[in-house]
Amino acid sequence: MDKVTAPRLAAFKAEGRPIVCVTAYDVPTARAAEEAGVDLVLVGDSLGNVLLGHANTLPVSLEDMVVHTRAVASVCRRPLLVTDLPFGSYQASVEESVRSAVAVAKAGAEAVKLEGDYPRQIDAIVRAGIPVVSHLGMTPQSVHRFGGFRVQGRGEQAEQVVAAACRLQDAGACALVLELVPAELAGEITDRLTIPTIGIGAGPACDGQIQVWHDVLGFTPETFRHVRRYAELGAAAVGALRAYAEDVRAKRFPTKENSF
Repeated sequence: MDKVTAPRLAAFKAEGRPIVCVTAYDVPTARAAEEAGVDLVLVGDSLGNVLLGHANTLPVSLEDMVVHTRAVASVCRRPLLVTDLPFGSYQASVEESVRSAVAVAKAGAEAVKLEGDYPRQIDAIVRAGIPVVSHLGMTPQSVHRFGGFRVQGRGEQAEQVVAAACRLQDAGACALVLELVPAELAGEITDRLTIPTIGIGAGPACDGQIQVWHDVLGFTPETFRHVRRYAELGAAAVGALRAYAEDVRAKRFPTKENSF
């Protein structure tokens, strides 16, 4: 299959071809995504939750994103490789946003993702030569402002989300993630925009879907309404390690076959 690029995302939307997206954070997760044939790999700041043990994404640093982007880029070939700009790396100024985008691009990112309504930052990053994916709805970096992980875009908020989506498209975004947005609103935005929408907890009308690698494969103890677990690899890993421990304690491992 051909390499997925930022311009091809619009072609996928025009063709009515759903865009398959998943997060990856290191060589094993990126290799699995590559071999599965997904279209877009996101080095998400969700690594703060699923890898580093933080309660949310806020503590994740730009240096963290650079390290993990470099690892993913070492094996990611066909999918478009997108990296989250973490909290505090783009909000303060346009200049800071460009510097942050350049840092992850040098590590191998082929596009960056910004949360929230930042058209000036998007315009500047795009003019610097780096594609941008936008992100509206439940933006995790604003979790404290929202009072938790809550659905966004109900009632009067709906018009604000639509207006922001149009602004970000006009600023040059190549795609828009919609997270925890009512399905009807997500469908309206998808119809309004020429760039593709990528949903997570935003219903089936979006042009693509993204999920967190650890959620889909059953590595996280929590279950979420917007997730379908396609495997329970966390439980399988625990079972395998228990069997290993039992074999070591019973002196069934190593055997002659495992020795030199």
